[in-house]
Amino acid sequence: MADEKLYKVIFMNQGQVYEVYARGVGHGSLFGFVEIEELVFGERTTVVVDPSEERIKTEFEGVKRTYLPMHSVIRIDEVDKQGASKISKVEGGNVAQFPMPVYTPGEGNTK
Repeated sequence: MADEKLYKVIFMNQGQVYEVYARGVGHGSLFGFVEIEELVFGERTTVVVDPSEERIKTEFEGVKRTYLPMHSVIRIDEVDKQGASKISKVEGGNVAQFPMPVYTPGEGNTK
């Protein structure tokens, strides 16, 4: 299973930046959405628990596949090793969510 792909997906959700790891990423069947499947969370062997990762794990518990609006995705990387999933607040900087969809079907069609 060493050749199994792993992706780090960073996206915006309600003013926060989420960083998750998944085995599958694609355009999916819903127009304008990125499909993320087989979310991967770190297995903890020690007593130390990262509250941010636990929150994500709880939020996505039982989710086989999730669809993210295309304009909320900041970055998708194929990685070799899994890091910790986390949620962070947007603090100034140059990361901003688009206020509207990139493309609206039917726009400009008057027929």
